Amino acid sequence: MSAHCQLTGARPGFGNTVSHSHRRTPRRFDPNIQSKRYWLPSERRYVRLTLSARAVRTVDAIGVEAAVARIRARGVKA
Repeated sequence: MSAHCQLTGARPGFGNTVSHSHRRTPRRFDPNIQSKRYWLPSERRYVRLTLSARAVRTVDAIGVEAAVARIRARGVKA
């Protein structure tokens, strides 16, 4: 599963792990991606969305219909 959010577009960030001796090694900062299934009343079916934890709270606030509309407006299939 790719580490990006369908709603917010959050993707991994890149940086360095810095040890106690200040040696730097590359690392990734992955978003907290979850796969959630929502009932979409207008289409009478379930949709499975790949969302970050922040986006799950956004869906709870704005509703699944508005969230799917935003995802489709970004050009992502949902």
